[in-house]
Amino acid sequence: MGRNAALPAGFERFRATGETTPDDTGCGVLHVDMDAFFAAVELRSRPELAERPVIVAGAGPRSVVLSANYPARRYGVRSAMPVGAARRLCPQAVWIPPSRGAYSEVSRGVMAIFRELTPLVEPLSLDEAFLDVSGALRRLATTPAGIGALIRERVAAEHGITCSVGVARAKFVAKLASGMAKPDGMLVVPAAQTLDFLHPLPVSALWGVGKKTEENLRRHGLDTIADVAKAPLDRLRRSLGSALGEHLHALANGRDDRAVVPESEEKSIGAEHTFDTDQHDSALLNRELLRLSERVAATLRAKGVRGRTVSIKVRFADFRTITRARTLLSATDVAREIHATAAALLAEASSGAAVRLIGVRVEGLAAEGAGEQLSLEAPAPRWREAEIAADVARSKFGAGAIRPASLLSPEEG
Repeated sequence: MGRNAALPAGFERFRATGETTPDDTGCGVLHVDMDAFFAAVELRSRPELAERPVIVAGAGPRSVVLSANYPARRYGVRSAMPVGAARRLCPQAVWIPPSRGAYSEVSRGVMAIFRELTPLVEPLSLDEAFLDVSGALRRLATTPAGIGALIRERVAAEHGITCSVGVARAKFVAKLASGMAKPDGMLVVPAAQTLDFLHPLPVSALWGVGKKTEENLRRHGLDTIADVAKAPLDRLRRSLGSALGEHLHALANGRDDRAVVPESEEKSIGAEHTFDTDQHDSALLNRELLRLSERVAATLRAKGVRGRTVSIKVRFADFRTITRARTLLSATDVAREIHATAAALLAEASSGAAVRLIGVRVEGLAAEGAGEQLSLEAPAPRWREAEIAADVARSKFGAGAIRPASLLSPEEG
């Protein structure tokens, strides 16, 4: 977001998920941004530091700030700032070295939540992404703001961090809105009020305006986005060059037709579950692995792909997270095989500690039938055919029509 851009009059941040939001008809683009991402990941295991200034950075003499939580930001500490400058601004800060692997692990989990809701997800970095939810509204029986609220709830519940969401009709506006919603909020910009939202903002809020371009615009008397919108296009072309002048003029008038571009190829398919209370019961954990394996296998079959590597993720009550994986002799889309491998991995990794979250993932995907090897072993029971028959029954009669007996409740049994 542009430097020092304040929330325009008439617009309101929403924090509580039950609040009534403005009309979001036609606002199919969401920008979701984690709040102080790297610091937030570290603070999950050190919650006693949440109200103190915390800075995540390396220890080297040329290190820069990777992340600062909001108490540290009040002192002027910012990401990418040299460590020496940050120490001068906030000498009382708690310094935490970066944890390798933790951030990408959380990022994968957050992006998986997004992709459960819509396939149109465009990650910009580990901690932010655009989503086009237009095609998901009927299926989920909700609104864009409803999806934004659901994302905020799930990210907090499943990963112990917060995020902010911008809801708008265009990418540029949604990104501005998420920045103004921070921290831990949501801002909806109704389509009919796009220009009311944009025009009071300083020119620095425009996407593509750095310090030099801002100075150039201000020299020409263009201080706000409204000034740029009203400026003759030929004048902007002469001052900024044709490409940049046309780009900023379009944005200033609320025109941004860029589509959300998803990653082209799915590399894995997984599912995970966060328990309402931490769990020690190995039988319960094993049943949850079976339920997740059923979901993953059904998705693999629906997409016409199989995978050779089965992995599990286990997050303990203290947010410590482990992953374990095993590669099979041949690719599979059968829940029974996935579950058997996942259960074995869990048994090997079990320490008796309470479990907060458990997940199953299949990786190394290939189209069904691609690269299959002939086997000289006796044929296994026809589990795949049985599971395909169950898929058909579920499609006709609902998700609960057929389930493994171990997943039935005592009343159903």
